Amino acid sequence: MNAVTTFSPPPSDVDVVLPCLNEAEALPWVLARIPAGWRALVVDNGSTDGSAELARALGATVVHEERRGFGAACHAGLLAATAEVVCFCDCDASLDPAQLVPFVREIRAGEADLVLGRRRPQSRGAWPAHARAGNLALARLLRRRTGLRLHDLGPLRAGRRVPLLGLGLTDRRSGYPLQMVVRAADAGWRIAEHDVPYLPRTGASKVTGTWRGTWQAVRDMSGVLKEPARVPVGGGRSRSSPRP
Repeated sequence: MNAVTTFSPPPSDVDVVLPCLNEAEALPWVLARIPAGWRALVVDNGSTDGSAELARALGATVVHEERRGFGAACHAGLLAATAEVVCFCDCDASLDPAQLVPFVREIRAGEADLVLGRRRPQSRGAWPAHARAGNLALARLLRRRTGLRLHDLGPLRAGRRVPLLGLGLTDRRSGYPLQMVVRAADAGWRIAEHDVPYLPRTGASKVTGTWRGTWQAVRDMSGVLKEPARVPVGGGRSRSSPRP
């Protein structure tokens, strides 16, 4: 069960979900990069380094999700969101949430239903070779499954809250981001992809920083690709390929 720590923040039409597990070192930079007027939803997934307390002190709304897993944290944030547009971003300072501004603009303009960030490493250490190889393999499998010519399945993304909830996402591990794309594609959503800078993360990676973590993530995502096609509640839109 998750609980939301509230302090009556000003109303916002954009919520940014930030899954967090021991990211106290990165939080100040990440939260400082949240665009003015947007709300940061830091989903604490069992941190022991004071991340939740620090996030609250820095002005974020803190959501507590006891069930461990990247997908569990992301979905708890989506459930806690109230804004029309919901964004997702890692909380390790590898991605700049300010890069979400044009994503939101595209969603609001009705030009896309889901906008994804294609990670572009800014240094050799930003994206380990094994993690990049796993991501590439999954992108190719996704193309076979859906026809989408995406290059990345990264965590930086934006969409409208109600349709995202309508996708009925069930994965609570590393497969959550992929399941979102697969089900959106099955529903005929217009999915766009844009380059974003990818920086060396702050602290140790919980997922793709090791071969074992990458293997687990690929296994979780491969299971998602085996799901039968499903049209979410509320249907979808006409299909189109993402931008190159």
